[in-house]
Amino acid sequence: MSHTAELIAVGTELLLGSIANTDAQMLSQGLSALGINVYYHTVVGDNPQRLRAAVELARTRADIIITTGGLGPTCDDLTKNVLAECFGKQLVLHEPSARRIEAYFRRLHSGRPMTENNYQQAMLPEGCTVLDNDWGTAPGVAFEAGGVRVIMLPGPPRECKAMFTHRVVPYLKSLSDGVIASRTLKLFGIGESSMEAQLRDEMEAMTNPTLAPYAKEGECELRITAKAESEEAAHALIGPVEERLRAKFGPLVYGVDVPSLEAAVLQLLKARGLTFGCAESCTGGLIAKRMTDLPGASAVFRGGVVSYATQVKHTLLGVDQAVLDQYGAVSEQTARAMAEGARRALGCDLAAAATGVAGPDPDERGNPVGLVYLALAAPDGTWVRRTQQGLGRARIRHISASHAFDLARRYLSGLEMK
Repeated sequence: MSHTAELIAVGTELLLGSIANTDAQMLSQGLSALGINVYYHTVVGDNPQRLRAAVELARTRADIIITTGGLGPTCDDLTKNVLAECFGKQLVLHEPSARRIEAYFRRLHSGRPMTENNYQQAMLPEGCTVLDNDWGTAPGVAFEAGGVRVIMLPGPPRECKAMFTHRVVPYLKSLSDGVIASRTLKLFGIGESSMEAQLRDEMEAMTNPTLAPYAKEGECELRITAKAESEEAAHALIGPVEERLRAKFGPLVYGVDVPSLEAAVLQLLKARGLTFGCAESCTGGLIAKRMTDLPGASAVFRGGVVSYATQVKHTLLGVDQAVLDQYGAVSEQTARAMAEGARRALGCDLAAAATGVAGPDPDERGNPVGLVYLALAAPDGTWVRRTQQGLGRARIRHISASHAFDLARRYLSGLEMK
C-alpha cells in the first residue's frame, strides 16, 4: 500500500518570511526516499482556528500528517493542543519526558532554574508513541487515529532533521509490511525536460521499482525506489534499473547517492592521490567555497585565486597582457591561461578556471550576460568549455562552478573532455 503525506508547518514567522521553511524541503526529500508521496505543503500561523481547519482538510487527503513547530513552552506553541483536540486525544503528563527536560536544563543551563512552563512540552497525547528528542527539549509525538498517522516534530531545523532521521524514519519503516529502499543517480549536463522525455514511457509502465525525476540547480536526479521483503531483495530490484539508466545516460551520470558534484570530485581526487586548485573571476570564489565546504577537502585542495580584476589575472596568474588585450578577460584564451597560471602558482595537479559575464549587463566588449568559459589544466593538457547560461547572477555563478567541477570529474574518470 502506498502512503500519502501532508506536511503542516506551524509558525507565524514562516508566513511573515522571517525564516525559510527548510524543514519541509528536508522532510519531502526523506519521505520520497521512503516511497511516501507528498502532495501538499501547508503553512499556518500560530492561530488555533486556522491550524484546526488545516488539519481537518489534511485528514481528508492524506493518511500521514506531519507537523513541524509549535511544540515549545510558550503560549503560542499550540500544535499538540489542536492536534489532540482534532483527533479526540487527551493530553497527559509523560513523566519520562519531564525528567529528560529537567536533565537537559541541568546539563546546559545549570546556573538558570527551569521555569514551570517547560513542563508543557511533556504534556503528550494519551497512548502516543513518544519520539525522544536528544537534540533539544520538546519530544516528538506519533499516534494513529481514524485511519491517519499523525507525527509532530519540533520546528528548529537542527532538531527536526535529527528527529526525522533517527526517530521518524524507523517508525515509518516499522509500519510497512516490507522494506523500502532507494538509490539516486545524479546527472549533470542534461535538463529535466529532456531527461523526462526519454524516460516517460518507462516511468509510466513501472510499478516496483518506481522511477522519479527531480530537477536541481543546473542538474538532475533520478530516484529509483523499490519495496521488497528485505533490503537485499529491494536492492536486487533496483540494480537492473540502475544499469539501464547508466547505459542510457552514460557520462552524464556523475554518481550514485553522492551529495554533490564537488563531493564526487573530492572522492576521485583522493582515490587518485591528486591535488586541486582554482582561479576564479565571475564565480568570485564559489568553486573554492563549495570544495572547502566538504569535510576532508584539506587533503586535496591547495587553494584558489579570485582574480576578479583583469590586472590581477596578469600579475598573479601570469596571463599574458597581449592575450588580455587581444581577446579580453572573457575568452577561451584567457580561461586557458588562468587555469595554467593557477596550476603553477598553487603547485597543484589540477586547476580549474572560470571567467565570464555574470550580469546584470554585458561586459565592455559586448559579451552577453551568461557567457562563461571554464578551463581545466592538468599535467597532460588544458581543456576549455564555453557555456551560455540563462539569466540570473546567482544561477550563472552556481552553474559555472558546477561546470568547473564537471570538467575535473570527467578528467579524473577518464571520460571524453568536452
